[in-house]
Amino acid sequence: MAKKKREQSGPDPNAWLTTYGDMVTLMLCFFVIFFNPDEVTQAQMDAISVSMQQGGIGAMAGGLTLSAGRQADLGNTIMSMPSMERGRQMGTALRKATSVFSPEIRSNKIKVTQDERGLVITLAADAFFNPASARINIETTRDVLLRLGTYLSSDELKDNPQKDPSKNRVYKFRIEGHTDAVDVDPNGPWEDNWQLSVERSRAVLRYLIALGLEERRFQIAGFADTMPVSTNSTEEGRRNNRRVDVIILNEGHL
Repeated sequence: MAKKKREQSGPDPNAWLTTYGDMVTLMLCFFVIFFNPDEVTQAQMDAISVSMQQGGIGAMAGGLTLSAGRQADLGNTIMSMPSMERGRQMGTALRKATSVFSPEIRSNKIKVTQDERGLVITLAADAFFNPASARINIETTRDVLLRLGTYLSSDELKDNPQKDPSKNRVYKFRIEGHTDAVDVDPNGPWEDNWQLSVERSRAVLRYLIALGLEERRFQIAGFADTMPVSTNSTEEGRRNNRRVDVIILNEGHL
């Protein structure tokens, strides 16, 4: 009686498919993160739909399409939440600010960033004020400040009460003054860097109010040298620390 052939043992030759599948899934998630539906036109969405229906994905059993499924109502509910709507508005505001202040961003007079406080428009103090002064150099910065006032008054920074009367709110702003760590001149007009940082914030506030912005939408603060963004051991670092931040506040920082 012939003996049964001993079954061969060894690694599964198809085991690599598991790793490959995980990698493809991770890559898909990575690119989905960068997908912004606000920037996709209807024509592009139609093209994607046709491609998925006619291509390899659409040919699979139960093919995937862009038609509404059972989770559509849930998705619509999430996307209509106030936080999502506000997030889309803030993203639009960021792109517009980068465009409006493009010349000043290139010349390092203005920086546009975003952090936990909200959208931050940083004015380089050396470009807007004389050394140790809280008087704005209107002669050289008038155009920039006019654009700042126009930008802060734009529709992107106002909720649309016609869409939902319960959302008749507007964005609020905080102006924060910052200095370097060098002590003020004891014979000068300021007692310390705290006073200088507050007065620079007030100077920007007064100018924006003179342009017609509502005072009730603003807060001001002075932080002296307590919140540096660079080292104070070099002139370049100190120059970066001398700044005024105009912040479009997130709801958590109102």
